[in-house]
Amino acid sequence: MSEITEFFNSSPESVSTSVKLFLLLTVLSITPGILMVMTSFTRIVIVLSFVRTSLATPQMPPNQVIVGLSLFLTFFIMAPTFNEVNNEALTPLFQDEITLEEAYTKAAVPFKEFMSKHTRQKDLELFLTYTESEPPESIQDIPLQALVPAFALSEMKTAFQIGFMIFIPFLVIDMVVASVLMSMGMMMLPPMMISLPFKILLFVLVDGWYLVIKSLLESFT
Repeated sequence: MSEITEFFNSSPESVSTSVKLFLLLTVLSITPGILMVMTSFTRIVIVLSFVRTSLATPQMPPNQVIVGLSLFLTFFIMAPTFNEVNNEALTPLFQDEITLEEAYTKAAVPFKEFMSKHTRQKDLELFLTYTESEPPESIQDIPLQALVPAFALSEMKTAFQIGFMIFIPFLVIDMVVASVLMSMGMMMLPPMMISLPFKILLFVLVDGWYLVIKSLLESFT
């Protein structure tokens, strides 16, 4: 224990390569959690899943494609944040210009700025009230243990709102096809079998994937 205490009280020059490697492995081990709850990944993957569900094609596109596209869109949207973390925290740490504690503090700032921009005040107040925290005076004063769940909650609500708007036109097609089949006395024919080609055709004609991705990108501006 004394050696650990001595390490954290030491100068930046005393940070050894093995400790930096341990830090890197620690960050990599929690990367999936960071991607899911501290970035735009949650909103993107939910909206893309809604698109697939509204088309009534549960296997097309496959889960691997949905997750892969969501990851690359996340890296594209979060690129400014990741670059700021690298320039302000990681690079100075590896060059022994700042301490480990300072690197953590500097790395948290870009993520706080991004998350607070897309977090509803009501959701943040919920967790601040539960933890009995003082109202923050600035973004840097918001504790991560309250900001992260509030951001995830806001992202899920926003994603479901976008997904609902995507669902409406396809629901209308299902209702029209079902009404036509019933009026023709073809009640034994599944409406989904007839409406599926029309939904795919509509989605292709309006360039649906382009519109969905464009809407997602614009929602983060």
